[in-house]
Amino acid sequence: MADSLKTFFDAAIVRRIAREVRGAWPEFPDRAFARDAAAGLYRLELMDRARHIAGALRRHLPDDPERALAILVESLPPTTPAGESAGMAPFAYLPHVLFTAEHGLGCFETAMTAQHALTQRFTAEFSLRAFLTHHTDATLARLADWARDPSAHVRRAASEGTRPRLPWAPRLPAFQADPTPVLGLLELLKDDPSEYVRRSVANNLNDIGKDHPARLVATCRAWSRGATPERRALIAHALRSAVKRGDPAALAVLGYDARRRPDLVAATAEPPRPAIGGKVALGVTVRNPGRRSLPVVVDLAVHFVKARGGTKPKVFKLRSLTLAPGAEQRLLKTLSLAQHTTRTHYPGRHRVDVLLNGRPVPGPAFTLRP
Repeated sequence: MADSLKTFFDAAIVRRIAREVRGAWPEFPDRAFARDAAAGLYRLELMDRARHIAGALRRHLPDDPERALAILVESLPPTTPAGESAGMAPFAYLPHVLFTAEHGLGCFETAMTAQHALTQRFTAEFSLRAFLTHHTDATLARLADWARDPSAHVRRAASEGTRPRLPWAPRLPAFQADPTPVLGLLELLKDDPSEYVRRSVANNLNDIGKDHPARLVATCRAWSRGATPERRALIAHALRSAVKRGDPAALAVLGYDARRRPDLVAATAEPPRPAIGGKVALGVTVRNPGRRSLPVVVDLAVHFVKARGGTKPKVFKLRSLTLAPGAEQRLLKTLSLAQHTTRTHYPGRHRVDVLLNGRPVPGPAFTLRP
């Protein structure tokens, strides 16, 4: 995905930005900007391309950041409906977001107005982090207002922008140390009518749980009282990493008892000697040995061989189900063994643990061939 986004920032996108800005400010030197922004662009990676274009905007827009931001806002297209995919097109405004983060800190009101507009076309989750760091109280107060905004894009920004571990962005150490202000915002959004917003709330809670697992569980336990189906789905998504870790308290919030688990009747890996680039099907059969129905969450921890010969587990979701007394269930997970930028495969024996209500049980193994 990052590679395709990197190539998205090309000379054509630069010319598009030039046209839009000139439409808002006829004095904009669009040709000079396009030459400047395109120079050396192809040697850069994704975020550096966006920063390079933002730098060119700074050199060709008015020196006054308030005037420059007002022009950028005026150049924006109509808003994008929340939850509807526009492909990669909105990424054209990543340079505008980075411009705001770097040059808008001295004009808080104008910059927040710009981010309110930008987040309805792309996202302001990246730029908001600079304001949360340098204008913490004022930004938190504004995000509390945004949490009640008519636009789902804006409400989502109040959650997504405060994620302590947002991907592709600097972390927020203050909120990693104390997530209380973030939890206050999430409280306003937990029953948001938009799944787009609620999904962000769940992801934010999941981030918080990596530094404060007890706070995550306590929050989800409190939210589970009288929860609607939509809020229960939010809670389940927020607890996904804790469930993968086998956290008994997190499992209990979702109705699973780590002390009760099914029997593992059978476990298979087919083929037993797959090749790199192929696939392997991991099958498990579980049985409820008791006389009561048994809620079960079944996951797989695959211990992938690393470059130096050691192994590191990665947990894959399999299924959640309720087994009747004495009932058996066969479950199957097919894993791709193709090489990815996020996971490189190496030859060797890969063991698999079956996680039954968070408790690991030795499962199948397969030997990966070159």
